[in-house]
Amino acid sequence: MAVDKTTILIVEDEPAIAELVTFTLREAGWNTFVAGSAGEAWEFIQRRMPHLVLLDWMLPDQSGLRLLSRIRADRQLQGIPVIMLTAKSMEEDKIAGLDNGADDYITKPFSPRELAARIKALLRRKSPEHAQSLMSAGVVTLDPASCTVMLHGQKIDIGHAEYKLLKFFLAHPERVFSRGQLLDKVWGDHVAIEERTVDVHVLRLRKALKDAESLIRTVRSVGYMLSEK
Repeated sequence: MAVDKTTILIVEDEPAIAELVTFTLREAGWNTFVAGSAGEAWEFIQRRMPHLVLLDWMLPDQSGLRLLSRIRADRQLQGIPVIMLTAKSMEEDKIAGLDNGADDYITKPFSPRELAARIKALLRRKSPEHAQSLMSAGVVTLDPASCTVMLHGQKIDIGHAEYKLLKFFLAHPERVFSRGQLLDKVWGDHVAIEERTVDVHVLRLRKALKDAESLIRTVRSVGYMLSEK
C-alpha cells in the first residue's frame, strides 16, 4: 500500500476512456477522480489540489487548452503537472499544448502501460517526494519501496506521519518550509490539522532519529528544514 496516495484528476467526457484510465491508474496504486467537463474539473481543483491532471483536449463546455491556460495563470495552481490526452496527433496541436504549459502529451489510442509510465516519470520529475529510489541524509536512509527508515544501517520504528514528513524533507533538503506549507505539502490542504500539530510530528520525528535528530532544524519564526550543514 502506498504511504502517501497520489491523487490524479482525469478530465475526460468519454465514459469508456475515463473508465479505462481510472482502472489503469488505480492498478498502479493512485487515487483517481473523474471530471466530465472543464467546469467540473475547475471546481474540483478549487476544493482539492491533485498531484497531476490528465486533461482531454476536447471537452463539452470548453477546450482542455482553455482550462490548461486557466490553471497556468493561477499562482497557486500553476505548478500542477498536466498531461494532455488527445486524439489529435497533428504536430501543431502538440506544440500548442506544450506552449500553453502542458508537461507532456499522449495521443489516443494509447497503451495503458505507456500512460502509467509517463505519469510515473512526470511525477518523479515534478515531485521528488514521489520517487521510488533510496533517499538519504547523513546516517539516515529512507527506502520508499519498502517504506522503511534506517539509522546507521539499522531499521528504526517510525510513525506514519513522521515517515511522510521525513520523506518530504529528504526530497527537499536545505529548504525552509513554514508549518502551513508542510501541512499543505505533506498532509494535503483538505485535511483539518492545526499548524501546531506539525510541531508535535517534528518532535516525534526527531525522537525517532535519535542521534541524527539535528538533521531537522528549526528556523526561528519561519518553520523547519532538513540540513546536513
